[in-house]
Amino acid sequence: MDIRRDDIRWDDFGWERLGDGVGRRRLPGWDATVALVAGASSLLLFDTGATLREGAELRAQAEALFGRRVTHIALSHPHFDHVLGTAAFSGAEVYGAVGIERVMTAEEMRSDAVAQGVPERDAAGAADVLVLPHHAVSGEWTLDLGGRQVLLANVGPGHSGHDLVVLVPAGKGSPEIVLCGDLVEESGEPQAGPDAVGARWPAALDRLLSLGGDEAVYVPGHGAVVDAAFVRAQRDQLALRFGVS
Repeated sequence: MDIRRDDIRWDDFGWERLGDGVGRRRLPGWDATVALVAGASSLLLFDTGATLREGAELRAQAEALFGRRVTHIALSHPHFDHVLGTAAFSGAEVYGAVGIERVMTAEEMRSDAVAQGVPERDAAGAADVLVLPHHAVSGEWTLDLGGRQVLLANVGPGHSGHDLVVLVPAGKGSPEIVLCGDLVEESGEPQAGPDAVGARWPAALDRLLSLGGDEAVYVPGHGAVVDAAFVRAQRDQLALRFGVS
């Protein structure tokens, strides 16, 4: 799988290289993370941004980096800043945790986005063409990207009722990488909105840690890349916060 030729270009687009053919970008505004994972024939995007404009920018950057279109999208959870750019990726196969489509309503996405500062026109435009996942992940789902397999795992509920993570196995010159979504946050205290399931959040992080192990790189939904010790400490803080063991 010859994809290293593109790794030296991540910085040109404001992305951070995580491994061979794997990178992530922290988007402006809400500091939400998106990530790309390249195989020999397919390209996976993890989350799509808060607006169609962000989605279109990410699409253009992915095509510039790898010379091909995003073929697969994994949505970490149903919050506007992670899903409203999806319609910019025509033809991509979209994956989400089972049941996510029941809470991803256009009006809910639009109102949440506006409440958090997205201009009404941008929020309405993205909500009007909202893309629901084509594939529901109830346990684990392996995707073959061409010479590289990644694991989609429904480890929630926790931060939301529908939390999906992606495990990128270690390869030559690359560590094991876990794309965590907002189950893990580094740039601030984990946010627990009305759809959070606090009593089950620590168990979700236990499952996350069992997937990645002690040596993996963990990529939060917001903030800098962390290690297993950080995730374990945040798990314990959440257990104390929500009164669970």
